[in-house]
Formats: sequence, C-alpha cells, structure tokens
Amino acid sequence: MPNEEESAFAHAPVPPDATAAYGELPDQLVDFYRPGRLIAGRPAPLVVLFHGGAWRSAYDRAHISPLAAFLARRHGFAVASVEYRRGAADGGTLAGRWPDTLDDAAAATEAVAGLAVAALGEDAVDPRRVVLAGHSAGGHLALWAAARHVLPSDSRWHRTTPPPLRGVVALAPVADLTSARALDVCSDAAVQFLGGPEPEHFEARLPHADPAVLVPTGIATTIVQGATDIVVPPQVAEAFADASAKAGQEIQLTVLDGVGHFPLIDPSAHAAVVVAEEITQLAW
Repeated sequence: MPNEEESAFAHAPVPPDATAAYGELPDQLVDFYRPGRLIAGRPAPLVVLFHGGAWRSAYDRAHISPLAAFLARRHGFAVASVEYRRGAADGGTLAGRWPDTLDDAAAATEAVAGLAVAALGEDAVDPRRVVLAGHSAGGHLALWAAARHVLPSDSRWHRTTPPPLRGVVALAPVADLTSARALDVCSDAAVQFLGGPEPEHFEARLPHADPAVLVPTGIATTIVQGATDIVVPPQVAEAFADASAKAGQEIQLTVLDGVGHFPLIDPSAHAAVVVAEEITQLAW
C-alpha cells in the first residue's frame, strides 16, 4: 500500500551510537544502538537486524535505522544493524551478489556479538542472548544465517554446530525462494539473487541458500507477516511454514490483518510494536 510505504520511509535516518567493521570492504559494517533502558540492571539482549530491499544496492541500512532505534530506545534491546554487499558491484539493479551477499551474512553473524560488547560495553550487551531479525530480503538472510548448520557439509558457509541464538524473528521474509520465483516477488529478485536466469544456477544453489530447504533447524523461529502484503505475499511465509512442519519443526507464524509490507519496520505503526513483542518473547 503506497501510504504505508510513504509512512515507513518518512522517518529520518537515525545515527547509530557506534559503528564497527566486520571485514575490510566498505559495506562490511554494523551500526550499534544502545539500549534505552536496562531491565533489573541486566545487560540487554542483542538483536541483530538485517535490512531489506530485495538484495539490491539501491537500499541500504539507513532505511531500517528508525526501527533499530525504536527497538533499542523504546524496548530496551541492544541492536546491531548489519550492512552487506548487495546487487552488482557497479550499482546496477540486479538483486544480490553471489556469493558475496551470503559471505557477508555469515561473517557478520559470527563477529557481531563480540563487536557489540566492544562497541557498547559489557554492561549494555548480553552476548548470550542473541536474536536474529530481518525484513523482507533481510528476513531471508536472518533465517539463512540461523540455518548454516543445516547446510550441505561441502558448502562454503557450513557451520559444524548450531549458532548460539535465542531465535529468529523474520518480518515478511523471502523465506521460500521457489515460491518467491513462482510469484515473481520483487521483479524476479530470487532468481537474480541465485546468479541469474540460468535454471541450473537456481536449482543447484537452492540447497545452499533457501531457508525452506534448510529445515528443521531446531532454533525457535517466528515470522511476522502482513495479510495484505503485495510485495512479499503471505504465500511465501506460508510455504516456509509448511516446509518446516513437514520437516518436523513447527514455527510461529503471526499474520497481521490489514497490514502490508512496510508497517513492520515503521516505528509509528502498531505492527512494529508486535514485532518488538515477538522479539521479546524469544530474547528474554
């Protein structure tokens, strides 16, 4: 819905309290937001947030900074907002950059807890309570990063043990790449993300990149989805939930009536409060 998008993007970017690099390249950065309050004087859980934008270079972490600040200052989380390589290196319109986008998601999630403690202090961050979160394409990255231990053993991103997470909260995620391709989500973004129109690329790379294939994970997973989302339709989340159930893992699918794609990241919308509540359920 255009008015929902306008409202979400009307907020000015919120400068972080600190920024750190998890690699040597310009996009390998994380912005940190200090918790506005500590509960019972305890360090805050860490929310690792991946922004959306169809894995395209035109969209960076600035547009999700109001949500990051909202989660930190209103709801008491320490927040790490991750940047990553997107789209073509020349700034073109293609979605994702294989394999660089996934290289960055893996590297960031491995480094971010330590970076958060260094940036915000041990009194502000509890690195033992980490929740991954992300919106749209960022929701895909959050789900994928939580599933690296399920990747094929020969995958460059395979993790030998499950990541130490309290859970994942994915917001309107591109959670099932086959479903996203069938629905032409974000103008063929899923196909571009996996390396282009060649069918052999898509099929061969699905086992390394598709959260709906990488189940069960054994990690608590919640999806928050707008019922009237026309950017990433509810069928994509439903396909992921079905795949998870068939694999033996039930996930939490929270569908918000009358809500589209963008209120989930709009701190002035009630949907963002629901997002914070779902993160709280896993983080504490």
